[in-house]
Amino acid sequence: MFHLIFGLPWLVVVTRFLWPLQLPLAAKLAAAVLLLIAAQYHLWSRLSSGSVFAPEFPRAVVMLFNWAFGAIVLLAAMQVLLDAATLLAMLLRIGFRVPDSARFAMAAAAAVLAAIGVHQATRVPDLKDVEIAIPDLPSQFDGYTMLQLTDLHISRLFPAKWTRAVVDKSNALDADLIVITGDLIDGSLAIRRDDVEPLRDLRAKDGVYAIPGNHEYFFSYRPWMTHFAGMGMRILENGHALLDRDGSRLVLAGVTDASAPATGNPAPDLTAAIRGAPAGVPVILLDHQPRNARHAAAAGVALQLSGHTHGGMVSGLDRLAARANAGYVSGRYDVEGMTLYVNNGTALWPGFALRLGRPSELTRITLRQVSGPLMSSRLLDR
Repeated sequence: MFHLIFGLPWLVVVTRFLWPLQLPLAAKLAAAVLLLIAAQYHLWSRLSSGSVFAPEFPRAVVMLFNWAFGAIVLLAAMQVLLDAATLLAMLLRIGFRVPDSARFAMAAAAAVLAAIGVHQATRVPDLKDVEIAIPDLPSQFDGYTMLQLTDLHISRLFPAKWTRAVVDKSNALDADLIVITGDLIDGSLAIRRDDVEPLRDLRAKDGVYAIPGNHEYFFSYRPWMTHFAGMGMRILENGHALLDRDGSRLVLAGVTDASAPATGNPAPDLTAAIRGAPAGVPVILLDHQPRNARHAAAAGVALQLSGHTHGGMVSGLDRLAARANAGYVSGRYDVEGMTLYVNNGTALWPGFALRLGRPSELTRITLRQVSGPLMSSRLLDR
């Protein structure tokens, strides 16, 4: 079913774009076969590693596949819009003919946009500064900086060299705390060990904390968590830690991912995560997926940091991602008095590495004091 769904854009391109062109039949068949090879990128990924989530080709090949597959998806979307315009013209009895030159221009535009999208997806992200007001934040934490990394998806597409560049850029910011909100890897520990090694050098005054994302459960979850802990990260699996500044405290809590029970691992449990936390101390929650934000708000969490959505990757496509995540897809939201920040991701899944209008980010969050609860329930920014 997975490969059938990802084959649908190919079907649209072949039947609605390629077939009407004034080209020899042999040329159309050859083009259809080449497009099918590109469209079944995820099948070749599964054959290369046993998983659609970890293509084990050279990085250049992974980028080429993402460009070709991305171009097919974009061209299919353009063709659907063109067909809609043609149908409307027919209903209005307006003469409307699409010359081959227009179709070739569409294909060129899709190819260029896909190339831009792959470049945007694979670069080391720019710094994004965000200030977040926390009700009753102790004065000692006013100006406290947290660097959020998420959805690193360390893989053949995001290898050791890329990881090293992210680590060096992160350390140069001298943050008080580094948090990683899941999906650190794509691949087994045996194949990814060298690629994740630079993460060992992440440094922050109050340490590095991490939670699992859904992708950790695809690849031997427990060995990965043990390995990350051995690299100096503190893993918050339905637990919390206390951050101290001159006797004033913050609670940093973390939960497992919503996909955990499907693999026989503990489900996310916010009650367990904050059990024993001191009363009256603001709680910052790390939860890979944003969809349970209302539950966190009801439990008294002051700030939830999430990822998972990749910001929707492409403007317009982000609306689909929002539907799957309770409406939360990118940026800052006020959820019944709690601030939710959904990070676009430091990287993204190498199975669809395309970003257009939804850039990756290295996110520095500065905490600010505010007295009393936040009253607004509107979307604060995007």
